[in-house]
Amino acid sequence: MKFILFLSLPLYAIDQLTKQLVLRFISPDEPRVLVRDFFSLVSVTNTGAAFGSFRGNNTFFIAISSVALVVVLGLLLGARARDRWRDVSLALLLAGILGNLTDRLLYGHVIDFLLFDLHIPYAHPWPAFNVADSCISVAVVLFIIHSFWRQKNTE
Repeated sequence: MKFILFLSLPLYAIDQLTKQLVLRFISPDEPRVLVRDFFSLVSVTNTGAAFGSFRGNNTFFIAISSVALVVVLGLLLGARARDRWRDVSLALLLAGILGNLTDRLLYGHVIDFLLFDLHIPYAHPWPAFNVADSCISVAVVLFIIHSFWRQKNTE
């Protein structure tokens, strides 16, 4: 459990710190271009889910996030055997859920600030995201890799 907290809490803190810096130093109408035509820091609010879908449903997403938080904590606390891949995935998921849930509870929306323009269809630009979103995305990828790896080893 210490390992999970050692990973989750710093990521949660980084998420919240970066969002505070965005709120303080970046105006919604004045993005900070770091790499021209590729990467900017922006200040975007999101009351919906991934990519801004289902906007205006903050209360619903607070409920879903709360349920997800309880499920993740249950999986972490109820595990009989330790599985490093699973634990890392759940720790990342925990940090991401906590980060975005905190935003929803404090501000009524999630603060997104990382904006990449990949110059390809459907990713021009890629929707803005934050550290918590990154934690969730990496957790999902790790879960998928781990599932295939476990399935291959049991055959």
